[in-house]
Amino acid sequence: MQTSTRIFVAGHRGLAGSAVLRELQRQGYANLLLRTHAELDLEDEAATRRFFAAERPQVVFLCAAKVGGILANDTYPADFLMRNLLIEANVIRAAHEAGVERLIFLGSSCIYPRDCPQPIKEEYLLTGPLEPTNRPYALAKIAGVEMCWAYNRQHATRYLAAMPTNLYGPGDNYDLANSHVLPALIRKMHEAKVAGNAEVTLWGSGKPRREFLHADDLARALVFLAGLGEQRFDSLVDPKICPLINIGTGEDLTIRELAELIAQVVGFRGRFVYDASRPDGTPRKLLDVSRLRALGWAPQIALRDGIANAYADFLERSKRLGSAEA
Repeated sequence: MQTSTRIFVAGHRGLAGSAVLRELQRQGYANLLLRTHAELDLEDEAATRRFFAAERPQVVFLCAAKVGGILANDTYPADFLMRNLLIEANVIRAAHEAGVERLIFLGSSCIYPRDCPQPIKEEYLLTGPLEPTNRPYALAKIAGVEMCWAYNRQHATRYLAAMPTNLYGPGDNYDLANSHVLPALIRKMHEAKVAGNAEVTLWGSGKPRREFLHADDLARALVFLAGLGEQRFDSLVDPKICPLINIGTGEDLTIRELAELIAQVVGFRGRFVYDASRPDGTPRKLLDVSRLRALGWAPQIALRDGIANAYADFLERSKRLGSAEA
């Protein structure tokens, strides 16, 4: 990519998309095409095709998606399936019609089987049953991977599907009904500390192991991939292979260990209570990131430092919200 390359960041206000936007701006990319949901509804096929036909982006980061934690996935399965399918189908088709040179589709590690070997290699896709609590979302993301591969095979496009592990960072969702585990625990710990509560309830057993990636590290990885030289990028989108690459840290910890780390950062000194009536989800999700490491990329943000950054963002947003309500 050149600094003048026309780049569309779909979903630039979300956790991943906003991080990609920051990274592109940091690196001096100036020709950025941005649309809010109010300005462009990517679930609207006609509007999406008109946008691509008029703006002709050269590179696309497809970060727009409906996302959420276990409770949100369980409560709105049809929304998670249909809205993500529509976004992917509309953007990928319109990108082909507009002659987009490179597209990076952002998926999720939940596409892999619930009980597949660890760490999870890209080739484990579709080798076993999915985790039931987020199956509709996972199926939509699997369809996005297949769309990229199908267009590469049929139309010689160069679309890459990037599968990140669990994300967190500035711009995250802290709504306890819809958020993922890390931001939910930040909010729970903070509110318990402020209220002087002696305990915080954790869902499930606290035993499942999870890997976490700061959104800024994800953004660096995505921009790195999009900017690879022709030969290295083409090796990732060769029509003969599924264009799939994992993005993560290669390290994980239990939910209990995560909670203890967040408590240290937030300053909560109470105890944890485990709600066994709540689902654990997948026992372990650790990505094999050897393909990405072999290309020369590695994460830069340690988990404790990243949590401190996320907590500072939570406090700042809470202060702004309080000021607005006042």
